[in-house]
Amino acid sequence: MQDTHKNMSKVAAVQMASGPHVEPNLAEAARLIKNAVEQDAKLIVLPENFPIMGMDEQAKVVAREIPGEGRIQSFLAEQASRHKVWIVGGTIPLECNDPNKVYAASLVFNSDGVQVARYDKIHLFDVHLVDSDEKYEESATIAPGNKIQVLETPVGRLGLTVCYDLRFPELFRNLLNQDVQVISLPAA
Repeated sequence: MQDTHKNMSKVAAVQMASGPHVEPNLAEAARLIKNAVEQDAKLIVLPENFPIMGMDEQAKVVAREIPGEGRIQSFLAEQASRHKVWIVGGTIPLECNDPNKVYAASLVFNSDGVQVARYDKIHLFDVHLVDSDEKYEESATIAPGNKIQVLETPVGRLGLTVCYDLRFPELFRNLLNQDVQVISLPAA
């Protein structure tokens, strides 16, 4: 009988309680990435908003980075390269055309620390709970993406999604049409 587990790569889904300051969140992510590497993970997925969960939605806009530049992106590249693993950077706030908004970008770095994919969250969480008058309005500070993303990784063809995307089956049908084998779904 053949051992089918011999060639399987481990994937780590990192959970963390991010706060309003980027540096402590990056330090915690580094600790958790190291822990996943010590357990032989080859692909590590960080949570949505892992580098910053501000006291208000505007905090993401303040912490935004220019695509290809910035502390958070450098951190992800360095961690991937140092540990020779692939990392899905949950979501990070990247600059968009609107100065009052950001893209919630899920970036993928290969084991050489090179960014090989970017997915901007398409479906934004805009909800008003009438009973409690609670409101969530991601569209106030996040610009939606419009492209799906599938790429080859050491664990198979990876489709990128984020949190509220889960409620939209047509996105997953489109990923399946591109022969996706694994789907990342970081959530806060």
